[in-house]
Amino acid sequence: MTTALPAPISAQTGLTLTGTERDQMARLAEELALFPPRLVDERAWMDAARRLACRLPLRVREEIRDYRHDPGKDGLLILRNLPVYDAVLPDTPTVPESVERQATLPAAVTSLISQSLGEVVAYREEKSGALVQNVVPVPGREESQSNAGSTLLELHVENAFHPHRPDYVGLFCLRNDHSGTAGTLVSSIRRALVLVPDRVAEVLMAPRFVTQPPPSFHAGDSTPQHAVLDGDRDDPDIQVDFSATVPLDDEAAEALDVLRGALLDVAAMLVLQPGELAFVDNRLSVHGRTSFEPRYDGHDRWLHRTFVHLDNRRSRSHRAGNGFVLA
Repeated sequence: MTTALPAPISAQTGLTLTGTERDQMARLAEELALFPPRLVDERAWMDAARRLACRLPLRVREEIRDYRHDPGKDGLLILRNLPVYDAVLPDTPTVPESVERQATLPAAVTSLISQSLGEVVAYREEKSGALVQNVVPVPGREESQSNAGSTLLELHVENAFHPHRPDYVGLFCLRNDHSGTAGTLVSSIRRALVLVPDRVAEVLMAPRFVTQPPPSFHAGDSTPQHAVLDGDRDDPDIQVDFSATVPLDDEAAEALDVLRGALLDVAAMLVLQPGELAFVDNRLSVHGRTSFEPRYDGHDRWLHRTFVHLDNRRSRSHRAGNGFVLA
């Protein structure tokens, strides 16, 4: 990526909960966190999250429903002023494959909103199929092109290699980095397409690319040959990971470079602060991360991550017992 970073998205963008709405959200999350067996990955707990999500504040539900209908130019849903209490948070995890198994208030907030948007899913080969995952810097993995790194992370569609990749990726900030400036880079094909010449778009819409699994997957095969842009020519979906998608010929390589440049030109930077949650439409937008300096002192950057599908029937044959985890 280039070293020149986009300007941050305005802190006024998205929906900011009122104090009353925040208190209502906190009460719901506390009720869910205490629901037996108080384990995030248990079906009964996540079923409770789905039911309780129907009681989210009205404006939150309206915002989510509008986003489901059309994610807008940037493919972003941003909710601000959600309940997070730093005084009672434990130290930021530093172990590899960090996940949330025990129900906590932040995990409950993440799950309630994710379940209102769609169906929470996970992948067996990534973080052992945990439904709420921690995005934290891990000592020794600073240069990793993964959620455990702290170096600049290339723009990518989440799990671009997978036939049932997420429709949405949720990122809920518990702590930002010490400087408060670490950002999630987001870029939408809806904005970038006007910068891609027609002849280049034609190449990108042909099956002349393959994509490898990310480092976070412990197993998985590369994709069959696929197009990077697919669907409506004027409003396509995108399937690319610029650290893992390989063009199969010179013309495809040139087209991929043009697309990357266009996406960088229209990229925005979302600097999430504690209590802010963003969903990225994984069909329309790519995302990455700016670099930051972890201190490993218990107060490093900490996000909860969830994956959401709109239609669980599409992946039914990959989910044993109609559960949440895809094989």
